[in-house]
Amino acid sequence: MNLFALPAFTDNYIWMLHNGVDAIVIDPGDGAPVLAALDRLQLNLAAILLTHHHADHIGGVPSLLPRLQGPVYGPALETIPDPCIRVQGRDTVKVLGLDFDVIDVPGHTSGHIAYFHCPQPGAAVGTDTDAPVLFCGDTLFSGGCGRLFEGTPAQMHHSLQALAALPGDTRVCCAHEYTLSNLKFALAVEPDNAELARYTQQCEQQRAAGLFTLPGRISDELSINPFLRCDVPAVINTARSHGALSDRPLDVFTALRQWKNNF
Repeated sequence: MNLFALPAFTDNYIWMLHNGVDAIVIDPGDGAPVLAALDRLQLNLAAILLTHHHADHIGGVPSLLPRLQGPVYGPALETIPDPCIRVQGRDTVKVLGLDFDVIDVPGHTSGHIAYFHCPQPGAAVGTDTDAPVLFCGDTLFSGGCGRLFEGTPAQMHHSLQALAALPGDTRVCCAHEYTLSNLKFALAVEPDNAELARYTQQCEQQRAAGLFTLPGRISDELSINPFLRCDVPAVINTARSHGALSDRPLDVFTALRQWKNNF
């Protein structure tokens, strides 16, 4: 299986998995880049996976239906137009011989879900690795997390903790190229984090070369993403100076998310 991102709109990524014959697409907010990729690579569209109901994630589905040869999967607790097989946490989606565990990750929206695939040893998903892969929509970003449009801080914090517990080599396939903006905020939170400084320099070089910063890795996010580091003393101290009510990770997260909203 091959994994890559299709740019859409200003900063969206539509993720595609394909085996040279059939393809899966995740969060096609725009059908045009998907149709172009299908034609260029001469692929059949076998399935569509949706993480949440926002238009920049589902808007391209109608234009893809004439090419679709399989199901559309989407969150059971959100309003998704038919045709759609509705799934939620603990369900498993089986497509092209791959098993995707569905994880409930409310926060950005009330019924947001993520899809996680962990291949069997030796069964490669990417072109150069057999690492697990996570399609997390707008919940976890590299260096950041999604805004709370419908959910609560407690829900988002819990969702991020669930994703942080995935294997460290998991590739984080989020849906926006927000990395440099997120890292600017992360450096304001943890200016003395050497790993964060190294990662920022790496991502700046990638973007200057016209490359994507994604997918990320869970192991990197644990080292550089302040929203996954709410129990780290330096993050706690900064959050307390920006209104955190206590050292509790939820209070730290709540203060950081509010600060980021206005950063």
